[in-house]
Amino acid sequence: MGQKQSSQKNSPADGGVFLALGGPMHIPSLKSQVIFWSILVGGFLADIISKRLVFQWLEREGWPVEIVGQTLRFVIAENPGAAFGIAQGQTTMLVAVAVIALAAIIVLFFFSGRDGILMHLGLAFFAAGIAGNLWDRFFNDGRVRDFIDIQYAQGRHWPAFNLADTFLCVAVGLIILASLINRPPDQKHDPQQK
Repeated sequence: MGQKQSSQKNSPADGGVFLALGGPMHIPSLKSQVIFWSILVGGFLADIISKRLVFQWLEREGWPVEIVGQTLRFVIAENPGAAFGIAQGQTTMLVAVAVIALAAIIVLFFFSGRDGILMHLGLAFFAAGIAGNLWDRFFNDGRVRDFIDIQYAQGRHWPAFNLADTFLCVAVGLIILASLINRPPDQKHDPQQK
């Protein structure tokens, strides 16, 4: 009698490799697709609409506008660079990187398997954030509109940001969490080992 060989393949759901190369490709479930595209489109629209409405309001009423005292304010700020003002004035490069990143995220989503809702959520928020700021680069002379200003200590402010930036931070957190949860069992820490 021959030994029975396992025909099981690794998948993201069972902690396998993220891209199951060589195995059958399983696109995400209909539920995951609805969630992914709803967050991408909804997040994108929320970002560009909030920027437009808040900027119109601040230009009409004057700014800054205190929302929670000095801690949270709405301001008008335009960033010609990436996060924290990196690569200022490099619009062509920033647009190219954003387009490539957005395409890569969509491809990753389609190769991410049927399960893995946390990863799907993370990729959706990532795509929404990139799309929102990419829109600004195309239609605001290469500058991203920011309006949320947080003072974390007396006279010290976090760089102004927008909803798209918030989506990017949420995405990173979800993707890290999904990676920790979906690690293969042999990579999880064994308390017996030193």
